[in-house]
Order: sequence, then C-alpha cells, then structure tokens
Amino acid sequence: MTSRLLMPVRTRDERTPVREVPGSARPTPILDLEHPLVTALVARVLRESEARGAVTDRARLQVAHGILVTAVRPVYSVEDRRRVSRTLRLGRGSCSQRMAVLEAVARSLGVETRVRGLLVDGTFWYPRFPRLRAFVPEEVLLAWPEFRLDDTWVPIAELFTGLAPDGHGGGFTNAGAETLFEAVARTTVDWDAPAACAGSAPCDLSAHLRTDLGRFSSRDELFDLHGQTLCRPARTLAEPVLGRWSAGAGTAA
Repeated sequence: MTSRLLMPVRTRDERTPVREVPGSARPTPILDLEHPLVTALVARVLRESEARGAVTDRARLQVAHGILVTAVRPVYSVEDRRRVSRTLRLGRGSCSQRMAVLEAVARSLGVETRVRGLLVDGTFWYPRFPRLRAFVPEEVLLAWPEFRLDDTWVPIAELFTGLAPDGHGGGFTNAGAETLFEAVARTTVDWDAPAACAGSAPCDLSAHLRTDLGRFSSRDELFDLHGQTLCRPARTLAEPVLGRWSAGAGTAA
C-alpha cells in the first residue's frame, strides 16, 4: 500500500560501488557551522561537557545528543535539505534534521563526518501512519551519519557504547513518541544484522533496508545525487502539516 506517486524518479540500480569515502569537518549549505545559532549550541555543548567531565569527542557528542533530544522537538518534517540553523531556530525537526544538527556540532568540534545513504522500505513507517498508509512513500531516503573518532568511522548508532543487543526495554519499533534519533542512546540500532543482532532480534532492522547507496562525504552530496524522499511539489504540500506534527502524536487512532 506504499506509494510512488509523490517520489522523485530514480533509476532502479542505484547501488554505489564499495569505496573508501573521506569525510570532512568543513561547513556545507546544510551544515552551516558559522551561523550564530550553531556556534551558540556548540558553546553550550562545551560548557555542559566540561561540567560533566566529558573530555573525549565521543563523550561531547553524547552530551550534544542529549541536549538536542530536549531542545529540538521531533516532528515529521520532509525537508531534508533544511539548514541546521533553521532547525535550531524553529526548535523542531525530523530525525534527519536532528542528525544533521549533531553532525554540525561534530564538525564544529573538529570531528570529521560523512553519511551512509539508505533506502528504507516505506512499510517501516506504517506504525506511525496507520490510516495514511496509501500515502507513505514506497521507500524513504535516510542519511545515516558516521563520525571519525580515534581514526575509526563510528555510525551514530554506536556513539553510545556498552548497549546490549536489545538495549533497555526492547529494541526500536518505530512506534510511539520515540524516534530513531532518541533510540540510538537507549538500544542498538543496526541495518546490517551482525551476528549479535541477526534474525528476529529487536535491534535488527536489516529486513527494512532496500538499497545501500554507499557513503558520501556529506548529506549535501547524497541529496545532490539521489534527491530527497519526496518530490518538490509533494514536499511543498506536506511540509506545512508534517513539519508541525509531533512524532507519535495522533498516529495510532
């Protein structure tokens, strides 16, 4: 019951050849690091990190994640190319937009970032839109951030180490108020089904992954090449409603 009507036209063979992709700590149009709202957020992260004794880049990013969970309200915005500064100004954002803010903080701290492009089956979002399934896109383009920490690329789901495969209170179900952005701090979220998370384990999301597009030096590069989930007219119509619709609010009835 998913729909392709509101999606941009994509070629069917979009798999990117496996290659090592460098990241960057430079600003981009989306990651506008020099904007006063971004620099103010980074200053807050540094203050709170110092107060908590968070001295490593990983620990500072964990602090930043916690700040964003409370400071930026989760909504279903469909504008993935929105500037980080605008997300902060609005005080609300989608998972993708809040992940972009975390990337901006990382780059401001001198941590290189890149993204992995994932085409996720639209049915993954059915629990959130039970009465609107016919309008759920057939596939959703997700920019999954990675951070260069201690010379190793660390996906956002591994920023919080020491989690059991099922986390605390079960895996991520994509239902209710919790979104992917919040979930990574509580439970393992994995798109590749490693041995510890394979099969029916709640942390295994590999069955929802349609296509791995590979790595990109920035989310700007990903969206330049593959477009966003919805075409421009669909985004224009949907954003005024979905951009204010709180995640988990009014989706189950």
